[in-house]
Amino acid sequence: MARAQESGERTVELAERVGKSRVLVVGGTGRVGSSTAIALSKLCPDLRIVVAGRNREKGAAVVAKLGKNSEFAEVDIDDMESVEKALHDVDLVVHTAGPFQQADRCAVLEAAIQTKTAYIDVCDDTRYAWRAKSYMSKALAANIPAITTGGIYPGVSNGANTLSLIDIIHSIHVPVYRQELGITNVVYKMMAAELVRAARSESKGEPQRLRFSYYTAGTGGAGPTILATSFLLLGEEVVAYSKGEKIKLKPYSGMLNIDFGKGIGKRDVYLLNLPEVTSAHEILGVPTVSARFGTAPFFWNWGMEVMTNLLPAEFLRDRSKVQNLVQLFDPVVRAVDGIAGERVSMRVDLECSDGRNTLALFSHKRLSVSVGFSTAAFVLSILEGSTQPGVWFPEEPEGISIEAREALLRRSAQGTISFVMNK
Repeated sequence: MARAQESGERTVELAERVGKSRVLVVGGTGRVGSSTAIALSKLCPDLRIVVAGRNREKGAAVVAKLGKNSEFAEVDIDDMESVEKALHDVDLVVHTAGPFQQADRCAVLEAAIQTKTAYIDVCDDTRYAWRAKSYMSKALAANIPAITTGGIYPGVSNGANTLSLIDIIHSIHVPVYRQELGITNVVYKMMAAELVRAARSESKGEPQRLRFSYYTAGTGGAGPTILATSFLLLGEEVVAYSKGEKIKLKPYSGMLNIDFGKGIGKRDVYLLNLPEVTSAHEILGVPTVSARFGTAPFFWNWGMEVMTNLLPAEFLRDRSKVQNLVQLFDPVVRAVDGIAGERVSMRVDLECSDGRNTLALFSHKRLSVSVGFSTAAFVLSILEGSTQPGVWFPEEPEGISIEAREALLRRSAQGTISFVMNK
């Protein structure tokens, strides 16, 4: 058995074949990828980690932090040959090389299927996510498990789990409604589903409205990639659902002032086109669903509104033009990030037909740490065999088995500010 370090002094035993697995992190020199690699090395020191990226110097810096069980591979995701070469003798590939907006193919997933390698991505784009799902038959034929949208947005906000989250929380000895130190962003993946599950089991009414609200201070420590993602999302019409009907709305409109509770307070959030809306509507069966996002300092929200109103949508959908904008704004954003910090919070509100209204709330002090441990927890679950062959959203039970949920939660426990469930 291999021993994996968990948060605090807790450890978990992994089968030796899992502990000795080889994992390729595509985009491993970026903020999300490097955070994932570092979290993996802490959770499972024996794991062999390959950091993949285009910049060898940055790769060497990440490898130096990881230690002897790591190496660098030069990979360009636009070059299928280089991706397939890097996947040789790899047990699982983690795709963190965003932005996923405007991508015309799922190149890393294609390569994973071609080489019969398990796969997970941190996609935050609706079109890309459903394109990935279209590879279901090919993944089944190759007999590989794949999870799409497994990152903090939206993976950490969705999740259909037939096992009660309350039962899981009780089993790891933390309070149901509030705790300060334990469960981190992987709880997000179960929050919406648990509200829906509890409503259907405890109430006479049916879930009618589900609202996702996100807040991140600055770029959350994630840098240019998140900035590019935000700009590209401003060029997309917002998909929402109203009483079962699909509607399209203007991006960064429909502002609401949401109370995110302890450590965050009240924040303005705005409509954005996020993939959990469609998947929650279709998989959880809630007729009215929307998602909003806000950032800090407050003038960044004003700037996003101005960009949406003044710049043509065609401009904001052009990746090359957006990258030029990122280069222009990045130094200023990084300077402000140093002051704003990187706190992250998410609130899910559910309204039912009988007047029952419940919420789930999760806040964490460091997004860059939280997203790494979240993704790493999924990686270990897949390596342990909890994911069935095929391409799955996090909210589908075939993605992570019920039996694996408790371990996944424990492995993600890092620095929570507050957690409220079913209140």
